[in-house]
Amino acid sequence: MKNKPKYHNTKTCVDGITFDSKLEAKRYKELKTLESQGIIKDLVLQPSYELIPKFKKGNKAYRKTCYKADFSYFDLKQGKTIVEDTKGFKTDVYMLKNKLFEYSYPDLTIREVKK
Repeated sequence: MKNKPKYHNTKTCVDGITFDSKLEAKRYKELKTLESQGIIKDLVLQPSYELIPKFKKGNKAYRKTCYKADFSYFDLKQGKTIVEDTKGFKTDVYMLKNKLFEYSYPDLTIREVKK
């Protein structure tokens, strides 16, 4: 018996890429269309942004903490990089990482794509 995903998402495959949800796969197709039309460029899947570097305290070593978005791309009309995350549900971890991201990357903002 298969366990249901925690957030009731359905993994979906597009262009040989498995996405965590139908919403993320749908957004990928939309962004690929925008890229082919020359509206956006430099589409990146799963870009990672360091929020806290690795460090040591006493005898304990801590790994770096990163925020992994769903997409980033350069919007030619706006003249800036857009970071996107598809969300059906905001977890406490997401909200904390979002806050750290906004602090660490003042020139970037996460655009949430909702159902």
